[in-house]
Amino acid sequence: MRQWQIGRIFTLLALVVVLAIARFAAAEVTVERSERGAVVKIDGQPFAEYLVRSGHQPVVWPVIGPTGKAMTRSFPIGPHRDGERIDHPHHRSLWFTHGNVSGHDFWTDNGQSGQDSEIKHREFVTTESGPTGKIVTRNDWISEGKKICEDERTFVFGKDEFGRFIDFHVTVRASEGDLTFGDTKEGSFGVRANAPLSVDSNQGAHITNDRNMMDRKVWGMYSNWIDDYGPVDGEMVGIAMFSHPDNYRHPTRWHARTYGLLAANPFGERVFPKDDSQPRQGATTITKGDTLSLRYRVLLHRGDPVEGRIGEAYERFSSPPSSDKP
Repeated sequence: MRQWQIGRIFTLLALVVVLAIARFAAAEVTVERSERGAVVKIDGQPFAEYLVRSGHQPVVWPVIGPTGKAMTRSFPIGPHRDGERIDHPHHRSLWFTHGNVSGHDFWTDNGQSGQDSEIKHREFVTTESGPTGKIVTRNDWISEGKKICEDERTFVFGKDEFGRFIDFHVTVRASEGDLTFGDTKEGSFGVRANAPLSVDSNQGAHITNDRNMMDRKVWGMYSNWIDDYGPVDGEMVGIAMFSHPDNYRHPTRWHARTYGLLAANPFGERVFPKDDSQPRQGATTITKGDTLSLRYRVLLHRGDPVEGRIGEAYERFSSPPSSDKP
């Protein structure tokens, strides 16, 4: 092969690498306030919307994956989609709450638990656009007209070589007195997947974790991450959820159901299957004035867990290069 041909090949390869890098580096994430909260777009295309109130709490809906497909359930927020189950109206796309907070049920929707409990948006701290988008809010947890505690939530929206992601960091403050997160399966950082991504839809979806457990066997078990993947309109996509190694009680247990619920729960123990791979969880109390923080990532990816390189993506999230650290 002639020298000029070799040189041309290397030039083309270099161009491919540059274009691949530019494809991710050039992403522009915009966050714009709306009447309902804040709208997030990537390169002008819809990604997500933060709703300051849906039902009895703030949520993120819709959530659009890397192929332009909706990744979370529409019911009960938006129009009913074919195949969606009409159940658990408190499972609203993407949210954070818990079913027993000093005896108050913030998980179940109003009218179901017999309590009047809500997480009320107090204020936006900041909304930022750029290579990633950021939304920071403060919220008050109120039950029967009385404030129980407060939190600050940070959402970071972006994309990388693995797909679109939503990073979630919450700090709960025991502002009113000692605060106990009770031992219940009903918690805590949850996603309700789009109907085709539910195993029970029998359309080819599966749930797995980093311990190679599948479907119903992942429920209540400890793992670093879980991944719910399947075909949506003929394209294989998935929702992976990562628990950060710095989290309280990491790795966490997962309240993950084959009908489409995925939830990281570091407080549930009593009703979950026996799992001696980690120390027991259960209720935990935060002393008045103290805080508890949790950090997760939701990765919206193409392909199955192998094609989506979920293990590699988790390692990048848990131990990012120094240049990627905040």
